Amino acid sequence: MYEVFEHTADLGLHVEAPTLEGLFAEAGRALFSVIVEELDAVEPRTTREVRLEGPSEDYLLFDWLTELLYLFEREHLLFARFEVRRDGDRLIGRASGEGVDPERHHLTHEVKAITYHGLFVEGGPAGFAAEVILDI
Repeated sequence: MYEVFEHTADLGLHVEAPTLEGLFAEAGRALFSVIVEELDAVEPRTTREVRLEGPSEDYLLFDWLTELLYLFEREHLLFARFEVRRDGDRLIGRASGEGVDPERHHLTHEVKAITYHGLFVEGGPAGFAAEVILDI
């Protein structure tokens, strides 16, 4: 589950999931829900694998979202489906989607960057939660 909230001149994402892997997958969906109007219209025609390593879940989430944003900017790919696996300090993620089709995809926000401001990932008995602010 995710929700987008206003944050001064930027947008924030609040994400919750029962598992840490699910949290990262849902954060990917949250990011692209800000970029494209109908996320469910994005079809899984291509997949990119992202491998990251980091000292904490906070930094891994930052790097995960930054890499997805980089793939969008460099390859003009929209992603809507994610599979994430943790192996110690490493994260292995697969993002599936397709290239931007101006006739089918209405882009709504330009996300300039993922920020460290207010970034957190926390776990508890009910699952995991995270917040991240997007520079738009």
